[in-house]
Amino acid sequence: MTLIESDTLLTDPSKWCQFLPRLVGYVDALAIIAAMTTAQLVRFGPDSHAQLTFVNFDPSYWMISVVLAIVWWLAIGSSGSRDIRVLGTGIDEYKDVTRATVYFFGGIAIVSYAFQLNTARGYVGIALPVGAVLLVVGRWAVSKWIRKNRRNGSFTRNVLLLGSPSAVVHLFERLESSPEAGYHAAAAALPGFSFTSPTGNELPVPVLTVSTEVSDIVSAIDNSEIDVVAISAGSNIKPRKIRELGWELQSRSISMVMAPALTDIAGPRIHTQPVAGLPLIHVSTPKLVGIQAGVKRGFDIVGALLAMVLLSPVFLLTAIAIKLGSPGPIFYKQERVGTLGEVFQMHKFRSMVVNADELVEELKDDSTGNGVLFKMKEDPRVTKVGAFIRRYSIDELPQLWNVLKGDMSMVGPRPPLKSEVDQYERYVERRLLVKPGITGLWQVSGRSDLTWDESVRLDLFYVENWSLIQDLTIMVRTVKAVFGKAGAY
Repeated sequence: MTLIESDTLLTDPSKWCQFLPRLVGYVDALAIIAAMTTAQLVRFGPDSHAQLTFVNFDPSYWMISVVLAIVWWLAIGSSGSRDIRVLGTGIDEYKDVTRATVYFFGGIAIVSYAFQLNTARGYVGIALPVGAVLLVVGRWAVSKWIRKNRRNGSFTRNVLLLGSPSAVVHLFERLESSPEAGYHAAAAALPGFSFTSPTGNELPVPVLTVSTEVSDIVSAIDNSEIDVVAISAGSNIKPRKIRELGWELQSRSISMVMAPALTDIAGPRIHTQPVAGLPLIHVSTPKLVGIQAGVKRGFDIVGALLAMVLLSPVFLLTAIAIKLGSPGPIFYKQERVGTLGEVFQMHKFRSMVVNADELVEELKDDSTGNGVLFKMKEDPRVTKVGAFIRRYSIDELPQLWNVLKGDMSMVGPRPPLKSEVDQYERYVERRLLVKPGITGLWQVSGRSDLTWDESVRLDLFYVENWSLIQDLTIMVRTVKAVFGKAGAY
């Protein structure tokens, strides 16, 4: 492949939209072949001639492995997990692959029972977990590569933002904040508005048209390199014309997506119900009660106990270092606000001088925090040992005791001070609907480098969209964030 062809492959949607699904298909095939071969060799050995008796046909398990591998590969493809809209998205992609795998092996169990086939359970018992793990790992590697290229401008599609000026700005900001999604806001269409802003605050993208006529919008698209049209709120286009626009875009192989005025709502909470040709979007109410609350509490207890056992040497060494490093107690206790405004004592390893709280007023003018939180990159109150343990978040480890007590969770919003809660606007108080966490989206997304609005948005997203899978993902990302040290001070 020449350099020109390689560059075109990375930037031309007509090429990479075909290349990426094929690439993922090859990765899936390698994972499945490895899983089936492993199951065959472990269960029957390399020289085995084991056969499965079926009526008058006795196929060898090697032949069965080939057939099952092909069907498994096709099952994953039929799940939609190789669709270009899914690739590189992360959790949803892994869910689709895992679900297809479980359904496939469930089908094997049903067929074996229905036809009374004496399928070797050890064979299936090895193939299923090994295949699931290899498939997810393979998808993770490809997803990471795709996301890296998208952040560098490759594997992206140019998007025309169609809607009111405020809706276009909002959609632009969201797309630009997530380049790994593969959408580049290239231009805008403002049906019923004007090319220029009366306030002087111009849009961050060029405006191609302000017409409400489908022909004019299509003409503007034809004269630009647009791959996707995203229709947002306030478009001033009647439903009939939107349907006509969809037909025109379909004939040009241009995708059309609807961007409703819903923000920070995760996929599992969104359900579409067609009613008389109208797609109604249902948004379920987030609830962390009953079984879900029990699962989260169980996860917290097991996680905290396991972490305390594994990290006990770190606890001991940190305690000795703090005691030798500066006068004062090893632990630091501070009042924080928990669920529904309940105040509790949060425990940390002491990383500052003993009278640190008394010095806050003197240092407020030098704060580099985000408006509500007090933060300093070079805080004179931090001890030498404290600077090290804060950099790697070791000072947070005693909060595992708070988790066991039930004051905190392993994952959740940042535990705020009472003085911070007093400054909350009404909508920000929703952060207090769940237990604060040792780590959370704020921890893996920038920590102290986040603005106040970004911090609040991440915490509210977590509150509105809790899931055990998300908690596990955040825990894994926390390890990377801790060693990355970004925003830790």
